[in-house]
Amino acid sequence: MATNFLMHEKIWFDKFKYDDAERKFYEQMNGPVSNASRQENGASVILRDIARARENIQKSLAGSSGSGASSGPGGDHSELVMRIASLEVENQGLRGVVQDLQRAISKLEARLSALERNSPAHRTTAPQTQHVSPMRQMESSTKKTATEDDEDDDIDLFGSDEEEDKEAARLREERLRQYAEKKAKKPALVAKSSILLDVKPWDDETDMGQLEACVRSIQLDGLTWGGSKLVPVGYGIHKLQIQCVVEDDKVGTDLLEEEITKFEEHVQSVDIAAFNKI
Repeated sequence: MATNFLMHEKIWFDKFKYDDAERKFYEQMNGPVSNASRQENGASVILRDIARARENIQKSLAGSSGSGASSGPGGDHSELVMRIASLEVENQGLRGVVQDLQRAISKLEARLSALERNSPAHRTTAPQTQHVSPMRQMESSTKKTATEDDEDDDIDLFGSDEEEDKEAARLREERLRQYAEKKAKKPALVAKSSILLDVKPWDDETDMGQLEACVRSIQLDGLTWGGSKLVPVGYGIHKLQIQCVVEDDKVGTDLLEEEITKFEEHVQSVDIAAFNKI
C-alpha cells in the first residue's frame, strides 16, 4: 500500500544519480578539481585583493592618481586626497593662530611680572587715597603690619619681605606725621549764623530810640549787630527789627533773649523772625 501511494507522488528519488552524472561531465570537460586546489584558488584571490587595496591606499596617501587609484572606487580616493589637502591648509592656519596666542601669552607674562615687581611701591602709596583719620589710619596700619609680620614668620626664608614691610611702615608713619602737621596748621572753620530779631515794646509811649540803644549796648564775644528798622504793628505801636551775626559756639539765641529782656522798662518780648546759617 505504501509503495503504491509513493508511486503517485512527485518526488525525485534518484536525484543523486543525476548529480553524479553532472559532476562526471564537468570533470571530463575541465579535469578533476580537488578541495585543496579550490581553497588555494580562493586564498590567492583574497591575497590579490589585499595587495591591490594596499597599493591603492599608498597611492592615495602619496597624492598620486595612478591607474590603480582611478580604477574601481576612484571617486572615494580623489575625495580622500582633497580632504587631506584641505586638512593640511587648515593645519597651517591653526599653527599661525597658535603662534599668535603664544606671543600674546608671553606679553601678558611680561606685564604680570612687571606689575609684581612694582607691587610693594603701590602698597606704600595706597594710604594717601584713603579718607581716614590719622589715628585710625595709624592703628589700622600697625594692626596690618603686625598680622603681616605674624604670617611672614612662617613662610619667610630670607627676610626680604620683613625689610620691605619695615620700610613701608616707616614711610607710612612719615606721611601720617606730615598730614597731622598740615591739618594742625590749617585754620578751623568758624560756624556763624545771621539772626533777625523782633523786639516789641510795652506800648506806643515807649521811646524806640532808647530801646534800640539798650539793645545795641549788649556786647558779647562773637556778637556783631547789624541794621535795624521800625515796623508798625498796630494802634500806633511799632516793633524794632534788628539784625545780628553770632558765632554758634559762643552766642546762642537763648542768651540773646535773656540779655535783651533784662531791659524790662522798654522791652515786652523778643521773637526770632529769621535764622540763617552763614
